[in-house]
Amino acid sequence: MIRVLVVDDSPSVQELLVQVLGADPAIQVLGCAADGEQALEMAARLRPDAITMDLHMPHMDGYQAIRRIMQTCPAPIVVVSGCADRAEVEASFRAIEAGALVQVHRPYGPGHPEHEASARALVRTVKSMAEVRVVRRWAPESQRTPRAGGAGRGRRLVLVGASTGGPAVVRDILAQLGQEFPLPVLIVQHISAGFTQGLADWLAQASGFPVAVAAHGQLLAPGTAWLAPERSQLAVTRELRARLSLGAPEHGMRPAVSHLFRSVPAELRAASVAVLLTGMGKDGAQELKQLREDGAVTIVQDRASAAVYGMPGEALRLGAAQLVLDPVRIGKALHAIANNPGRSLALLGY
Repeated sequence: MIRVLVVDDSPSVQELLVQVLGADPAIQVLGCAADGEQALEMAARLRPDAITMDLHMPHMDGYQAIRRIMQTCPAPIVVVSGCADRAEVEASFRAIEAGALVQVHRPYGPGHPEHEASARALVRTVKSMAEVRVVRRWAPESQRTPRAGGAGRGRRLVLVGASTGGPAVVRDILAQLGQEFPLPVLIVQHISAGFTQGLADWLAQASGFPVAVAAHGQLLAPGTAWLAPERSQLAVTRELRARLSLGAPEHGMRPAVSHLFRSVPAELRAASVAVLLTGMGKDGAQELKQLREDGAVTIVQDRASAAVYGMPGEALRLGAAQLVLDPVRIGKALHAIANNPGRSLALLGY
């Protein structure tokens, strides 16, 4: 039985969430908190397996509550967002920065044509996140690395795949790259529909590195991180242009890391650096191994810093990774590799 604490200051929203979650026989709703202070007290006393969190509450808001819970009595936290406007999307990513795992849209009420689908999405997310082993979380202290000279001719592109817990990790990596990073960075981040542009805006603001959502045919210019748009598979051509398609989901995902990694043309594989970060499942692991065999530099996130060690753990099991690093060291490694063309990993200190 998955024990869940609901946190929201609206009685009607509390009632809706309790109804949706309680309808699943595998979930027990332990109770409802109406503000952050009450949420902190109940989380410490009840030790739930997962928490749904509103952000805008009196006394102690959701951001403070998330930080305090992750510092004192860690639990998987799912941010339940009421709308998809820019301010709300940005708020959701600030919550992930504070320690939440993922965000999901609030279910529509009974009678709405999307009620069933949105209710299933919440239940599925809460049940998945309840499986995540979380640890005490403290505010990150990341500093940007100044740019080192170099034309980056040894490498042509960087590929990054991430899922649960990924946004904050991607932010930490991008913050290390410097203002004139000489390569394009292609990112597949599994995320709820409606949040991709908000993720791009938040990453750019939080990391200081340019981030945009890739469009079909887009020239993937260096010095920018290009996010895969939602509901599309992202591939890269030999001319370093984005190719989007409605190809079938892989590992249940579209966009999928596997699709991006596999799409790298043969002549670009040895000129690529591929990174696999926190996430559930196996998306990208087999393809990372193939990239390594074809000459790419391959990196996975270390276990200690990952919210979920499914994807990087599977890559390690397959022997796909040359380097295993925490997020800041991944960023520094990318910076060193891109700005020191022709130098081996050993000469770079890896």
